[in-house]
Amino acid sequence: MLATVLLAGAAVPTATAADTARPRPNVVVILADDAGLTDFGAFGGEAHTPNMDAIAARGAMFTQFRASPLCSPSRAMLLTGMDNHLTGFATIPEVLPSEQRGKPGYSMALEPGVLTLADRLRSLGYRTLMVGKWHLGEEAGAMPQAHGFDRSFALAASGADNWEKKAYIPYYKDAPWYEDGVETDLPDDFYSSRFIVDTMIAYLRETDPSKPLFAYLPFQAVHIPVQAPAELIAKYKGRYDAGWDVLRRERQQRAEALGLVPPGAAMADLPPGYRAWKDLSAEDRVLYAARMEVHAAMLEAMDMNIGRLIDHLKASSQYDNTIFVLASDNGPEPSRGDDNATLSAWHRFVGYHIGLEGMGGRRSWGFIGPEWAAATATPGAWFKFYATEGGVRVPLVIAGPGLEAARIDSPAMMTDIAPTLLEWIGAPAEVAGNNARTMTGRSLLPVLTGEATTAYASDEVRVIEVSGNTALYKGDFKITRSVLPLGDGRWRLFDLARDPGETTDLSIARPQLLTEMVADYDAYASRVGVLPMPEGYDSVAQTAKNNIVQMLANYPWLYGVIAGIALLVGFVVWGLFKMLRRMARRTAE
Repeated sequence: MLATVLLAGAAVPTATAADTARPRPNVVVILADDAGLTDFGAFGGEAHTPNMDAIAARGAMFTQFRASPLCSPSRAMLLTGMDNHLTGFATIPEVLPSEQRGKPGYSMALEPGVLTLADRLRSLGYRTLMVGKWHLGEEAGAMPQAHGFDRSFALAASGADNWEKKAYIPYYKDAPWYEDGVETDLPDDFYSSRFIVDTMIAYLRETDPSKPLFAYLPFQAVHIPVQAPAELIAKYKGRYDAGWDVLRRERQQRAEALGLVPPGAAMADLPPGYRAWKDLSAEDRVLYAARMEVHAAMLEAMDMNIGRLIDHLKASSQYDNTIFVLASDNGPEPSRGDDNATLSAWHRFVGYHIGLEGMGGRRSWGFIGPEWAAATATPGAWFKFYATEGGVRVPLVIAGPGLEAARIDSPAMMTDIAPTLLEWIGAPAEVAGNNARTMTGRSLLPVLTGEATTAYASDEVRVIEVSGNTALYKGDFKITRSVLPLGDGRWRLFDLARDPGETTDLSIARPQLLTEMVADYDAYASRVGVLPMPEGYDSVAQTAKNNIVQMLANYPWLYGVIAGIALLVGFVVWGLFKMLRRMARRTAE
């Protein structure tokens, strides 16, 4: 029997003597940031990731897993088992238009009645620990300690420097790290992946070893700024010299060999504005090849430190009774650091560089750009921000006691992870209480154990929507819609069983199916509270606008600078006007 206890306005289950008599498995959730479907070695990537590959080799590799196209919505879905609009994270603050700010589902905070896995597991006797990127609220009171975690060391922002406590975009003034809800500093020898595991191991040693553990490790790898230790970067020297066009073909071939796409499937369409490798200058080819070397090294650094955590669990006799979940929050990051004057000025102001010398080290603002992002998202189309396959189809591995190695082709969503874990450990997915919101995901345990071949019937819909970028899946078919700057807001229809790269739009050939699926989407949008996007919404333009607004808030003295420049320009214009008027008079005379 399970009793209940009230927590954060909602009733959650608590363990009784009968429950605690049975040893529950540990749960370790590892989340990569901006890793594409084929980035991990087990899924066809070049980076050396033996520890993640070993988890995949003894667990279940999901080939049809979908996240959201942005980080906060995916993290909310992962931790709550709920559609992102029902959690408060319909999108992320950086791309939020003013028309949606503060509306239900768009509050940019976990809303009342939204319970996390930590809320649920702590009440069942688990010690709940989190180290890494949180990005589910920016105030101290919204940090993990307010959502069920016993110990936490959390980055509130969407990203940060990996070598020091430093902001990575003008939206932030610094890197807001909080330990147990109190803003804190970082050690002098900080490197994000190493620190995340060091701190998690320290928490494991400090907390009661008789309790099962829930450890949540959301890494910064491979989010901008892409940074890694020099000795690891050196291992990939020359690996990417052939360029992104070659890498796309290589990843496609490996995806076919691994069965991620059917043989002979057409390669995904390239995003608008894609640059051919051969059209780059020799200098730019060197720069961009080096950027991808750092990307691979950052993945390896994360994997090395995951290996250290595994070694600790083995040494403390906890490994054999541990469930592992390994996933990415969305597809690869396409943003560049060499095409934006405002960002370049801010780089100079805070001391970042994007040059070859010292790339990946301290003060290096590493990125891979849209072409490498499209290549690492292969076999999917496009990348992060968009609900195309490159933005939402990402790796998922689940391994644990009693689970045999398997390849699972059943559809699976980020919202399905929480109910799967709860069923596995024998905890209820739903709880009593009028304020407790219901999970929308479903347990994947039947497909993990072989009791079922799929978690979703062919006529059931699965939907993703973030800031107008939308995907709805029904059986083998998908409709998708993308907003500016790359999209045009028009619905397209694809048969993913035959065309996983979304190359052939069937909306004209199958108009009735398109109409039915759009109606399915409209019903979903009404049910979960999706708000319409403002006319002409452009995610990149909105990000730039929000960055400028926040930068002015972070540095109020800029108002004086801007006013001074405006005054100077006014004087110059007035002086020119007076001079031209005098010249005109002389000419008239």
